Amino acid sequence: MYEHIQYDVSDPVATITLNRPDALNAITGRMQAELKHALAAAEADESVVGIVLTGAGRGFCAGADIGGLQATASGEGGAREDLSEFDANPGNPDMGPNFSVTFSYLLSIRKPLIAAINGACAGLGFVFASLCDMRFAERQAKFTTAFVNRGLIAEHGSSWILPRMIGPSRALDILWSGRKFTGEEALELGFANRLCEEGGSKQAAEDYIRMLAETAAPESIKIIKAQVYRHLNMELEASMKESNNWMAASLTRDDFKEGVNSFVERRPPDFKRVTE
Repeated sequence: MYEHIQYDVSDPVATITLNRPDALNAITGRMQAELKHALAAAEADESVVGIVLTGAGRGFCAGADIGGLQATASGEGGAREDLSEFDANPGNPDMGPNFSVTFSYLLSIRKPLIAAINGACAGLGFVFASLCDMRFAERQAKFTTAFVNRGLIAEHGSSWILPRMIGPSRALDILWSGRKFTGEEALELGFANRLCEEGGSKQAAEDYIRMLAETAAPESIKIIKAQVYRHLNMELEASMKESNNWMAASLTRDDFKEGVNSFVERRPPDFKRVTE
């Protein structure tokens, strides 16, 4: 079904692999459409607790496909490929309009989305990684924003998310210089959440999701994700009131009863997997 990605589900993990290894998984229009379609499928699959995004071969994603960039720079658009079969709208519409502009929908995916960064992560690939919930980077991975080196500006939300992760000055350094840095520095900067040895990021990300599946209520995970990203855009009063309302609702759900009972009975919780 897919040409530029692979999609695999192994309960409780959905793995989406950007699959153009000869081009270091450079992003095409087809890849973007297929990715949205696969993310929607993962959201709708009750067996899936979390999603891993990674790359085939020796790269995560080298950015936008150079052929497309050349066509844009020269003014030669060409005919658009019909990708209507992949039309999908993943993400939580209740998150609001901030999360429906280009790639900001990634922040509204209802389930954890972890980037397993196994190699080159540049340009638009860097944006994709930034908009995942967590980043597990391999030691040898190379990162660069590269926008300034192409005469571009910070793209698709990177100017919003990056300072919030690593601070304004560090973000400006990464965006201004376009310099390359490794997985080790990504961890030191706070961009990466885990540092993995070569070949280990995908397994580490999958193991993290399996841990969540055994210990955490999926509905709670979904709502906490919405809280974190929505409240970055809110004043404290509004965020507190929204949290109070959501907390009151959580006290009425079966998950709360199961969480308390499993603690009292000293056993693992058995939470329902939900897709609403």
